Amino acid sequence: MSQERLMKVLVEPLVSEKSARLADSARQFVFKVVPDASKPEVRQAVELMFDVKVASVQLANVKGKVKRFGNRLGRRADWKKAYVTLQEGHDINFMGAE
Repeated sequence: MSQERLMKVLVEPLVSEKSARLADSARQFVFKVVPDASKPEVRQAVELMFDVKVASVQLANVKGKVKRFGNRLGRRADWKKAYVTLQEGHDINFMGAE
């Protein structure tokens, strides 16, 4: 896979209470990824961008929520997220403070 494609696979890290708990307890990090991403692509992208070793990747398709805009119904876009588990001794620090 090209390096250009791998740089576009990860859209953004998902930072929430659940993802922080997973990072602390199981070395598992959550990312929003492009909808056509595969497990090998996500693995290679994380290893390339953060210089870590990935143990496993789990993907989940998230259905967009139905929202009301006044009298009209609208729907947010579907998206995909990845749960990335790192090997022992590896960590990702999103805050930048070492």
